[in-house]
Amino acid sequence: MPITTDRPIPQNTLSFDEFLDRYRRDNRYELIDGEVFDLEPTGLHEEVAAFITTKVCVQIDQMKLPWFVLQRGLIRPANTDMTAFRPDVAVIDRHELAKEPIWSEQSILTLGSSIKFIAEVVSSNWQNDYARKVEDYATLGIPEYWIADYAGLGGIRHIGKSKLPTLCICTLLNGEYEIQQLRNDQIIVSPTFPSLKLTAAEVLRTFK
Repeated sequence: MPITTDRPIPQNTLSFDEFLDRYRRDNRYELIDGEVFDLEPTGLHEEVAAFITTKVCVQIDQMKLPWFVLQRGLIRPANTDMTAFRPDVAVIDRHELAKEPIWSEQSILTLGSSIKFIAEVVSSNWQNDYARKVEDYATLGIPEYWIADYAGLGGIRHIGKSKLPTLCICTLLNGEYEIQQLRNDQIIVSPTFPSLKLTAAEVLRTFK
């Protein structure tokens, strides 16, 4: 099965401003601790991200929420000058954007209060999704984070020895994520979208 390959770009580390100067017009890159990663999404990667986006947009519309889906904007945690995440799917609260210092000029978010939900589709550099982003998204206070590992790439400590396609639902509780692993026909329970009716297999595109 073809997979996405998040490959670091060989170079000296970059600051956030240097990253913007070099990659402002190309949304396939993100910056983590000064290292640039080429996201190189494959077809199936984009299919999973698009499916999540579609289902989330329907929920936002049905619930009449002042939210929208941002797929390729940057999230720059306010406490670092060396990191800018580019999530596959991010649900943004319009009411919070007035507090964002540079949103009106650039598609860049710095405050966790602006973000209600994030989904990352796992690629070859799975450590970022399962470790670094779990920590940083929790620190930002993002209530719900999905890790969609359609190819079973994650390490044993994250998805077990079976290495099966797995959807992790991370729910924020007391500043840390409680993580539920779902596979096959197990039903998703989303605190952000309680009316969502999906199985892990539907999201991961692993139909029998």
